[in-house]
Amino acid sequence: MAKIAFIGLGVMGYPMAGHLKAKGGHELTVYNRTPAKAEKWAKEHGGRTAPTPAKAAEGAEFVFCCVGNDDDLRSVTLGEDGAFAGMSSGAIFIDNTTASATVANELYEAAKAKGIGFLDGPVSGGQAGAENGVLTVMVGGDQDVFDKAEPVIDCFARSVRLIGPSGAGQLTKMVNQICIAGLVQGLSEGVHFAKKAGLDVPTVFDVISKGAAQSWQMENRWETMNAGKFDYGFAVDWMRKDLAICLAQARGIHAHLPVTALVDQFYSEVQKMGGNRWDTSSLVARLERD
Repeated sequence: MAKIAFIGLGVMGYPMAGHLKAKGGHELTVYNRTPAKAEKWAKEHGGRTAPTPAKAAEGAEFVFCCVGNDDDLRSVTLGEDGAFAGMSSGAIFIDNTTASATVANELYEAAKAKGIGFLDGPVSGGQAGAENGVLTVMVGGDQDVFDKAEPVIDCFARSVRLIGPSGAGQLTKMVNQICIAGLVQGLSEGVHFAKKAGLDVPTVFDVISKGAAQSWQMENRWETMNAGKFDYGFAVDWMRKDLAICLAQARGIHAHLPVTALVDQFYSEVQKMGGNRWDTSSLVARLERD
């Protein structure tokens, strides 16, 4: 059993922290920007709350974090109230936020200067994966730090892999989102085409899901897309945040992402339709709005 702090109890962090407590039997102190959510978590799971990230991190062997973006991440790590200020030398900070590789490297260096281990470990699997404790965690950082943290991360994961040095986890998450963007657009067009062609959509997707077109998105989303239901996880607003990170990184390394850039614009049209909180499969709604 380890002493752990968890910072950020959103739709992902809340259940992830719960698995650390329930599966790992670890001692948890939680911090959330909205204190009522931290109090709710503590009442439900039997942990403690703290008024600042620094206080949450005091005495913790591992500090997990899952917040919104680069600025949120800096605000909960740096400064006198940030987690780094409360952490002891030798403690490890694991960031599960989807953020930029730039901020990962920045915080890695800041942590190293304080004698703290730092891992960037963004996750894939969505809200359902977090709730069921079967997330994929792609990690950047030092091997010795990863070896210490891996058994703890396992509490909410199906797969945990060290990809490379600091920032590699975030870069891998970018690859993940780039692939998803193209897959969901292709699936949206397939559903739309099948309906327009007068085909029996369930029969079509039952057949093609057994062949080369098969994907997680197809298995889990064709039916809800066909029904026009978009309340199944990762929101369009979040996807646009992630794609903005991908596109900014691509410019910096001279990578070409024409499909990703186009799909990002399609998501902006979904936002204009009022679909900010619809899940990412709502790309099909844009095709069927006429």
